[in-house]
Parts: sequence; C-alpha cells; structure tokens
Amino acid sequence: MSESREILQAVRDGAMSVDEALLKLKTAPFEDIGFAKIDHHRAVRQGVPEVIYGAGKTPEQIAAIIGAMRRAGQETILITRLSPDSATAVERSVPLVYHPEGRIGIIGPLPAPSGLGTVVVATGGTSDQPVAEEAALTAQVLGNRVVRLYDVGVAGLHRLLAHLDDIMGASVIIAIAGMEGALASVIGGLADCPVIAVPTSVGYGASFGGVTALLSMLNSCASGVSVVNIDNGFGAGFLASRINHMGTPSAPLPKEDSAV
Repeated sequence: MSESREILQAVRDGAMSVDEALLKLKTAPFEDIGFAKIDHHRAVRQGVPEVIYGAGKTPEQIAAIIGAMRRAGQETILITRLSPDSATAVERSVPLVYHPEGRIGIIGPLPAPSGLGTVVVATGGTSDQPVAEEAALTAQVLGNRVVRLYDVGVAGLHRLLAHLDDIMGASVIIAIAGMEGALASVIGGLADCPVIAVPTSVGYGASFGGVTALLSMLNSCASGVSVVNIDNGFGAGFLASRINHMGTPSAPLPKEDSAV
C-alpha cells in the first residue's frame, strides 16, 4: 500500500494530476505470494475485485489467498467452483458461507443492491439449478437484486408465461437450459432487455454434454441474445452485473474538458 500512499500524497501536493494518479493506480503491481499473484487493484481498473476460482486449488492455497485479500482491505470475497471438502477445510481458518448447490463460497457481507434494476435468472429445468445458483449468487455478490425463476422450460410454456411481469420488468435476464436450449430464444422473443444464454451439460446422449444447447443458443432467431460457455454460470452472472451497473454513479466519470 506504500506506493498507493505516495501517489495520493503526490496528488495532495499538486505534483500529480488526478488522471495521472488514476492511471498509476490502475496499473499498480500485484502481490506475489509464491503460488499466486493477487491483483489487489482489479477493483480500481474494472470496478470488481478479483474472484477466487476454487477448482484445482488446495484448501491451504485458497485460505492463503483469502488472507492476502483481507489484509488488503477486501471485505467481500467470492470463491467459485468450491468443492464441499475444500469448503469444510477452508472454514476451519476463515469465516465462510458455503452454498453447495452453486459450489459458491462467500466471505463477508453481501452488498446492498446498487444496480439499475433486477437480474432475472431463469432455468429450463430443476437440473439446471446448480449453474443457475452460480450465476445468481455471483450477481448478488456483485451488488444486484436477483429474481429466480426455476423450472420454467418450454416443455410447459405456461410456467414461464405465469411470470411475464418479472420478465418484462427485468434489466437483464440470464436464461439457463440444457437439452435443446430453446428457453433463451423464447425469453429473447418476449423481453426488451439483454438476454444472456447459458447452455448446460444437462441432457441425453445427443445433447453432447451441452454442445447441442450451445449451438441452438448461438443460432437463436431472437435478437439481443448473447451466449456464454457451457455451464458458465459465473460468467453470465458477472456479465449481467456489468450490464445492470452501466450508467450508475459507480461507473467511471468522463474525463474533464481540458479546454480553457
């Protein structure tokens, strides 16, 4: 933090402009703890702090990364793809709230919603809920109000149509489905907001582990539908938050006019 302090002092003393200081803070170095290089300044550059990807890391490594983040002042920490065994081990050293269905670990308080509106997370079936919970919890940790509409797939379209108020009132909709992935096209034809489609690996043999749903969503005839990778609930929740926060007071301010 010493370099950040020097930058702030330079601004105070008039030796550095605000724009120069912001640029330096955005390009400030990371913290190297040997097995990981933690980007403490990501929140300055991108508006969201670094997230821990839990798969492939030992509980000891996760706990050490959490410790470094907390020492740097990060209050809320999101851990994705965290196994139940790793969660149990991490809980012994740090306070952790674990959500097993979405394989999400959260440290610290959830922020109050600061987005422009509501993020709706809809699934084709109950089997898609693990991916949906990853998306919904990610969006909540990033400061969004989330409404969950689960098991509203096209096999019983009346279930989706019963929630038209939620669909029409959303700022962003995450449509999550396996099988043939038709839910995204149906929602895309109803909503006037961006729709983020998430194919899941749910389905029988010809679904090819989610490839069928992926191709169906990529070929959607509904305008305004974008697609993330198979089972990528985190990516969908993150993108939905970006969209839902565009134009909010937390967004970067435009540069001042230099004309006199």
